[in-house]
Amino acid sequence: MVDDKEKNMKCLTFFLMLPETVKNRSKKSSKKANSSSSSSSSSSTKLPPVCYEIITLKTKKKKKMAADIFPRKKPASSSSTTVQQYHQQNLSNNNLIPAPNWQGLYPTIRERNAVMFNNDLMADVHFVVGPPGGTQRLPGHKYVLAVGSSVFHAMFYGELAEDKDEIRIPDVEPAAFLAMLKYIYCDEIDLAADTVLATLYAAKKYIVPHLARACVNFLETSLSAKNACVLLSQSCLFEEPDLTQRCWEVIDAQAELALKSEGFCDIDFQTLESILRRETLNAKEIVVFEAALNWAEVECQRQDLALSIENKRKVLGKALYLIRIPTMALDDFANGAAQSGVLTLNETNDIFLWYTAAKKPELQFVSKARKGLVPQRCHRFQSCAYRSNQWRYRGRCDSIQFAVDKRVFIAGFGLYGSSCGSAEYSAKIELKRQGVVLGQNLSKYFSDGSSNTFPVWFEYPVQIEPDTFYTASVILDGNELSYFGQEGMTEVQCGKVTVQFQCSSDSTNGTGVQGGQIPELIFYA
Repeated sequence: MVDDKEKNMKCLTFFLMLPETVKNRSKKSSKKANSSSSSSSSSSTKLPPVCYEIITLKTKKKKKMAADIFPRKKPASSSSTTVQQYHQQNLSNNNLIPAPNWQGLYPTIRERNAVMFNNDLMADVHFVVGPPGGTQRLPGHKYVLAVGSSVFHAMFYGELAEDKDEIRIPDVEPAAFLAMLKYIYCDEIDLAADTVLATLYAAKKYIVPHLARACVNFLETSLSAKNACVLLSQSCLFEEPDLTQRCWEVIDAQAELALKSEGFCDIDFQTLESILRRETLNAKEIVVFEAALNWAEVECQRQDLALSIENKRKVLGKALYLIRIPTMALDDFANGAAQSGVLTLNETNDIFLWYTAAKKPELQFVSKARKGLVPQRCHRFQSCAYRSNQWRYRGRCDSIQFAVDKRVFIAGFGLYGSSCGSAEYSAKIELKRQGVVLGQNLSKYFSDGSSNTFPVWFEYPVQIEPDTFYTASVILDGNELSYFGQEGMTEVQCGKVTVQFQCSSDSTNGTGVQGGQIPELIFYA
């Protein structure tokens, strides 16, 4: 019987023949020789011996790839550690791999490709990236670049391809270009807050859509009132409507913070006009006016103009009339806009008449107040009650935790008031995330003795990210007992926003999910 092991083996015979053998093989006669001695003598003189090499290979049922043959293991020797050091050094310092046969050190094509990132080894093109005075020379490999970008493919292999060893790219920052190359070579996305906009520009320019999408996602998650105006300007430039909408949501809800940010002064004139024209801007008009003057001052510096009232008005142009000065409070106008010097004497007189006269003059300024945003209220109790010994306040904290499924902006809390007639309370409200205070305010509110809730506001709305629990707290100071909520809900649907509640360890006055204070969250969405 044939051994079981032999059943799983196949013998592949390779005949390695000398040239003379191949030449004379066709001339070989089929007749057998009469004697072995004569035959041996003849073959030794006319025909060189045929050389055979028999190689036995064990066949496998499943064909394995490189990654299967060389599984990744935790480094156990100094040699493997050295390979990693060489690799890292290459990624950051543009050095060559000194180790011989480095290809065998990396099991996958992705890892071998990554070795060539920012590496002069086998580079067939170089890029001089950055503006004059801040350039950096970076190596590239045409094949890899063409596989990762249709622009590079057209540049190197298209009909109008130019055979240049060095290509200048003055409009892209070196750090952003390197981030794009790292994605193309290594399939890794490495973004930073200070270079993500430049990286997005590079990804758009060279049509690398997945990297561009990652940049937009990064910007959306890091969006705040401080950078919303700048990102609005850039999102319009890059034609990213989703990012534009997200920017408007932040600017509308946190308008005063956005207008007072340094980034507001960096926007272009077209973006300035769009913000001043915004109907849902949730800000006092005097804040809008002061922000426009701050922008005008910086714009004068950009245009190398003297910082004068005339030049500020000049750079503002027709955008000045988008500020709804007639809708300001009279005190704000009299003490602010009227004394700024930006308005002409006739404009100032006409606006004063607008405030006081029965017959109002015609104005170039928009005289209709902005609509702003309508706050939504999330009520978490199904009923409320009062008792002769509850709900009492002696400087203790009422607290509850909540989470939302969409980004919202908490403007304040709705609180219960006195159950024993009208009374005044002092309220310190606070909003925290993982122990970090995001917003707080100390104010007073007057309750009329009803079971209604009474709003207490933060100075500015606080941005709340989805799927994260925040802690809402209030410390009330008042002599009178108040109403308290009952039959609390752990989940409340408020418009398109779902809010979840859970108990907070900060609560020392009895408030929890089932009952207590803080019956309402007031927010913009």
